[in-house]
Amino acid sequence: MIDPMNDWIPVTSPEKMAQTDYDVLIVGSGAGGGAALWRLCQQLGNNGIRIGMIESGPLLLPTHGRNIPTMNHERFVQYFDNPLHTEYIGKQWPDYPGAKMIRALGGRTLQWYLLSPRLTPDRFLSWPISYEQLIPYYLIAEQMMNVNTRYAEGSSIQQVLLNRLRANGFPSAADTPMSVDMEPTKYGHVHSNVFFSSIIFLSYALNKRPFDLAVNTRAVKVLTDRGKVEGVAVMTPDQKRYTIRAKRVILSCGTWETPRLLLSSDIPGQAIGHYLVNHLKVVADAQANRSQFGEVAGVANLWIPIPKDRRQVIYGFGTSPFEYFWYNYEEKPLLEELKFRFFCIGTVEAQYENSVFLMPGTHDEYGVPQLQVNFSYSNQDRAMIPEMFGSMQSAVNGMHLEFDGSPLLIAPGEDNHECGTCRMGVDPDTSATNPYGQIHGISGLYVADNSVVRLTGPANPTLTTVALAIRTADYMIGRFH
Repeated sequence: MIDPMNDWIPVTSPEKMAQTDYDVLIVGSGAGGGAALWRLCQQLGNNGIRIGMIESGPLLLPTHGRNIPTMNHERFVQYFDNPLHTEYIGKQWPDYPGAKMIRALGGRTLQWYLLSPRLTPDRFLSWPISYEQLIPYYLIAEQMMNVNTRYAEGSSIQQVLLNRLRANGFPSAADTPMSVDMEPTKYGHVHSNVFFSSIIFLSYALNKRPFDLAVNTRAVKVLTDRGKVEGVAVMTPDQKRYTIRAKRVILSCGTWETPRLLLSSDIPGQAIGHYLVNHLKVVADAQANRSQFGEVAGVANLWIPIPKDRRQVIYGFGTSPFEYFWYNYEEKPLLEELKFRFFCIGTVEAQYENSVFLMPGTHDEYGVPQLQVNFSYSNQDRAMIPEMFGSMQSAVNGMHLEFDGSPLLIAPGEDNHECGTCRMGVDPDTSATNPYGQIHGISGLYVADNSVVRLTGPANPTLTTVALAIRTADYMIGRFH
C-alpha cells in the first residue's frame, strides 16, 4: 500500500514479497539494477511474469540531487557527506581509504558526475565480447540516459579552451558526453529531470508494467540448490528474516556488496572478489582572467584523450565560481578570476591479487561477514603516474591557464570507479561470470553492476555498466521457458 505522504513510488513489504514466487528478482537499484529492470519490463510487457526488486536502503530522493532546486553546491556536498546517507567504508580499508557506498533507492546515481563516454573499441581486446557486440546496447543506453555533448554548447569558455587545446598538441579535445537532458519543454512534453539517475529507469519500468519493490530490505544470502538459484534470504532493520523465492536472480549490489554476498553465500568461483580495478586520478585546479573569454562566459566541460597510448584522459570543468553546474536559484558573483578543475584519469592494470575478501569472525548487524580489501598499484601503474602529471601540465599550458596549487594524486577509492570483482569472461578460473553476466556454474544467477566490468579504459564505467545490464536482460529473456 502506498503512503501518499512518504512514498513517491509504490513499495511492497518484504513479508508480502516472501509470499510470492518471482520469475526474476533484482537485488540493488543502482545503474545496473535499474537498467535491467527497465529492459525486462519493456520487453516482457504485462504478461503475468512476476518481477521483483529489493533495495537495502530507504527512499532517499526521487531524483538526482542536483535536480532539486534547494541544492546549491554546498548543500549538495553536505547532504551526501551525511553519514546517514553515505557509508565511508574505506575508513576500515587501509589499502582503499577513499571507498564509499550510498544505501538508497538509486544508489550512487543520485549524486554521480554524469560523465558518460563509451569505452573505445581497442579496450575490448581483453574482453570476452567485442565492441561491435556492445554497440546496439550502447545506443539504447545513450538514448535512455539522454547522453549528449550539449551541456556547454555555445559557451565562450568551452570554445576558447577547445580551440587552444587543438592548436597546442591536443587535436582530440572534445565536448564531454554527459547524461543530461538538454531538451526544452514544449508541446506539453516536460523535460524537468535534467540530470540522470536510475530513478528514471524505475519510472519507465513502472509505466510499462507493475513490479514489486521492497526498500530497507538487505539481501543476506543467495539461495541455491544443485547448481540452480532458488531465491534470496533477506533481513530488515528490525532483524526480521524472510525468504524471497525466485527462478532468476540479478545481483546489482555493486563492486563491494555483490562479491561479498556471493562469498558469504558460498557460491563457488575462484575469481569472485578478485581483479579489482579502478582509475588512477590526478586532480588539479587552475584559473584564468575573465578577460580571456566572451562577455557571456558560460561553463567549460571538456575531455582530452591522450594520444600517446590512450591509457589516460583529462576531464576539465570550470565555471564562475568553482562548481560546473549552473543553479538558476542563486545569484552568481561576477568574478575577475575564473576557476577550473581538471582530472587526469589513468587505467590501472588488472591483477588477481587486488581483491576483496571476507574477514573471518567478523559480522555486521545483519550477520554478514565484514569485507576487507587488498589493493596496490603495479609497476606499470606507478610508471604512469609521472606521465599523468606531465599530461596535466601540458594540457593546462596549452589552454593558457595557470595552476592554482599543485596537482594531487587522490587516494584509491576516491575515483568512485571501482570495477572487476565479478568480471565477465569465458574461463571460470579467471572470471566470475560468462559473457552475458551469468555466474559460472549457477543457473539463473546473474550480475549486472560495475563488478562485472573489465575496466580497461579511462572512462566512467556507468554507461558501459548500463549497456551490459540491458544485454544481460535480453539474454535472460531469450532463455525464458
